[in-house]
Amino acid sequence: MNTKIKYIIVTVILLIGLILRMWQLGSVPLSPDWDEAALGYDAYSIMHTGRDEFGAFMPAVLRSFDDYKPALYAYLAIPSVSIFGLTTFAVRFPSVIFGLIGILAAYFLVKELFGIDESKQKRNYGEILALTAAFLFAISPWSIQFSRTAFETNVGLTDNILLALFFLKGLKRPWMLLLAALFAGLNLSVYQSERVFTPLLVLAMVIIYKKELFAVSKKYLVWSVIVGIIAVLPMLSFIATTPDSLQRIQGTSLFSQQTPALQNTPARLAFDKNNDDVIGQLIDNRRIVYIKEVAASYLAHFDPNWLFIEGDNPRHHAPGMGLLYLVDLPFLFIGIYLLCFKKFEKKSKYLIFSWLLFAPVPAAVTFEVPHAVRTMNMLFPLLILMSFGYVAAFLFVKKYLTMGSKYKILGWGIYIVLFVFAVFNFSYYLNQYFVQQNYFNAYDWQYGYAQAIPQIKNIQGNYDTIVVSNKTPLDESYMFFLFYLKYPPQQYQSLVLQGKNLTTSSHQFDKYEFRAFDWNTEKIKKNTLFVGSASDFPGNITALKTIYYPDGKPAILLIDPKNNL
Repeated sequence: MNTKIKYIIVTVILLIGLILRMWQLGSVPLSPDWDEAALGYDAYSIMHTGRDEFGAFMPAVLRSFDDYKPALYAYLAIPSVSIFGLTTFAVRFPSVIFGLIGILAAYFLVKELFGIDESKQKRNYGEILALTAAFLFAISPWSIQFSRTAFETNVGLTDNILLALFFLKGLKRPWMLLLAALFAGLNLSVYQSERVFTPLLVLAMVIIYKKELFAVSKKYLVWSVIVGIIAVLPMLSFIATTPDSLQRIQGTSLFSQQTPALQNTPARLAFDKNNDDVIGQLIDNRRIVYIKEVAASYLAHFDPNWLFIEGDNPRHHAPGMGLLYLVDLPFLFIGIYLLCFKKFEKKSKYLIFSWLLFAPVPAAVTFEVPHAVRTMNMLFPLLILMSFGYVAAFLFVKKYLTMGSKYKILGWGIYIVLFVFAVFNFSYYLNQYFVQQNYFNAYDWQYGYAQAIPQIKNIQGNYDTIVVSNKTPLDESYMFFLFYLKYPPQQYQSLVLQGKNLTTSSHQFDKYEFRAFDWNTEKIKKNTLFVGSASDFPGNITALKTIYYPDGKPAILLIDPKNNL
């Protein structure tokens, strides 16, 4: 393929990816969720004070909502927050950049994996395959969903692609192994799932390419290990010195949850013992139950219904869709067949399938499965498999165009049907994401704070106390007030130093209190404004102001007890 044409196509793909990720970035989804607000405020706080909201100096991990987020995304957001201010757009912008880098890195990695044959035919095939994978990446609903929001998993996926790319290039240019090690180490400070997946990916590459790797000069291998250790040291140091840092992992672990299957285990074991059922005692052993639960959780991520039809959490996909286009499904199966049975570089095959099989592991040992955030690393191998399917199908149908007129009609007919279906599928997605999502998923995106807080600020002088609910759907409400008020980080940190705001159930600053409240008990308080959802108040309440969801249902109510005597 002509080099100029190739670069033009890559540029067009990147422009498509940029438009899909930047269009209405600050308003679709229509509100930041609590994690986005927290990452943004911590970036704002570190930018101004060098400390996070709890006063930790240049932290490797953010305590945040006691979920101890890896801090790297907050640092990545500092430049955009400094330029654009503390806004939804600024917090999401780093994710857009990494989404675009992921597209370009995927293009080069696919070329590295399948475009190294020196024959012209194979070179062209590898180029076409790489361009197809990059294009599918650019328009992928899964990628767009998480590269338009401040989800660290999007950065983690891009880092893993860069890690693999520089690892493979480093086998021929050893100094690039240092870059691979850097991305591997840094990725452990991006997202919780990467602490499981990235080591597995590195292990797989070392085993698959051990012959080439150990032929590299030992000094590069030693320096690569040193670079990786240095990159991961801040995170390891924090974990070693902060026992609570693993709280998030413990809280989401399947082994810390009393699963429904495990609840009945004691009764079943007692029954087995009374009946001398040795096999039953083995099967009903809690360890076996855990193994079955993990296996079921793992396999759930290969469910086509989840991938192509329903998805999971409404914040993880466009309404009425899964994570991938339905039109991709047959081409995915074609790609699996081709990569299994056709003659392609074996080590490349091993890497792709290892990547795909390892990607669900971090989510398999947690509850709430399948889970699109914890398994986003599945996207890259799935895109490669679908690319194989699309390219093979295109070349297969192309043969008909060189035959008789009847075959030409058949070939063009197939092309037209697939094209129409693909355009419809893509158009449907654009409508669901950019139009319907804000209407149907406003509740899940915690809509209403951006509209309510300026109005509360305007009337706060009329009240001695403002009590804000932190019950669902207003979870972690204090963070949204810090975010939208751009509350001075120094002042909030001083409250932490005074021993305040150290729990997740209650926060306060100035005249604001963020906690659960009982309206029937507290409505007698004078000069107090209450802010909550409809579930926090009786149905006959008179609101000073009501913020409505796009569907017309009340989102946030401002209630003055004096108006409800």
